This record gives sequence, C-alpha cells and structure tokens, in this order.
Amino acid sequence: MLVGAGNTWLRMAHVALLAGVLTGCSEAAEGDDSKASARPSATSETSGPDDTAAATSGGTIGAAGSACELPVTFDIAKSWKAEAVEAPLSQGTVSLACEIDAKPAGNIGFLRVWAGKSGDADTRAVLEAFVAAEDGVTKEKYGTFTTGGVSGVEVEYLYSSELLGETKKESAFAVTTADGPVVVHLGGLDTEEHEEMLPAYELARRTLRTT
Repeated sequence: MLVGAGNTWLRMAHVALLAGVLTGCSEAAEGDDSKASARPSATSETSGPDDTAAATSGGTIGAAGSACELPVTFDIAKSWKAEAVEAPLSQGTVSLACEIDAKPAGNIGFLRVWAGKSGDADTRAVLEAFVAAEDGVTKEKYGTFTTGGVSGVEVEYLYSSELLGETKKESAFAVTTADGPVVVHLGGLDTEEHEEMLPAYELARRTLRTT
C-alpha cells in the first residue's frame, strides 16, 4: 500500500484540480460544449500508443545536473516542467522521485517517476506491486517492450476514483537498473487528459536509457 499520506495526497490533488477546471468552465460561454461532446468514455476502447502523434522533445532529464537525477535518462515533452520530489511518498516497492508537470503544455496531469532500491530485480513483480497498491484498479493489461537495449514491462489499466466519482485510464512502465527499479506512471485528470498526454509518455519510453 502507499506509505504515509501518498494516496490521500494524490487523490486530494486531483479533486483540487477538478474544482479549478469546473470553475473555469462555469465562466465560459454557455453554448461552448464542443470539447465535452467529443470526450470519450473512460471505459470505452481507445486507440493504442502507436496511433498517437509523436511529441516534440523539450530536453532530457535523469543525468547529473538535470532537474531530476535518476537511474535512467529520457526526453520530456516540450513545455513540460520536471521537478525533483523529496516527499516520503511510496507506492509498492518504489518511492516518488520526480514529477513532470503537463500544465505548462496545456494539460492537467503529471508524468511521475518512482525509484526503488537495488536488489529488486524482478521488473514485472515491481510493476505489479505498484499497480496493486493503487486501490480501485481493474482491467490491467501487461506487456513487454525494448528500447535502446533496455527491456521493460508496461501496463494499462482503469482506475476508479471514489473522490472524483469516475473511472479513468492510466498507464505505467518499469525497468530494472543497477541502482534499482524505476517506474514511470502517467495518470491525468480524466481519460481525455490521459490520452492527450500519451505522446509525452511514449516519448519518455522511446528515449529511455540507463545511466
């Protein structure tokens, strides 16, 4: 399970973000509902990552001297802002190390990087423990990938939030390094936001390298 206030902190942050979105919507023209009418159902079948447009790189993080020093390096999407995290938040066997904020690029959500201790060599077990620690998860779909000589495990699933009262799509991938496992997770305010941010997630996975 999440250690400390991790789960509550993340869910309350989602609620705060949702409140801000609803306030903004109330100030918009009453007849402007084009985006809402185009929103997909959170439980509907959606296109896979290969069908998304490629994101433009805004730089690389993970190396010494970058915004987040990690056991891996990867490109972040243009305008996304990375910030190291020192709060003691854990999920499964990994702890939060870096948050990459999509708000400067116009989306509501984060690409979060979680890192574990060396010795946790079973990548699939690490990712399964991460997902299992998030209450309300269903329809997990696991797979494998290889990029730049690095092999990993990925998962897509649905998360049902009691606080938000909806079900939304989330994705994560994990790799194992000499310094321990790394999990990269993409959430989002809802499924629409998640799918709009998938190109940034795919950019991170495609450019992933161990340091």
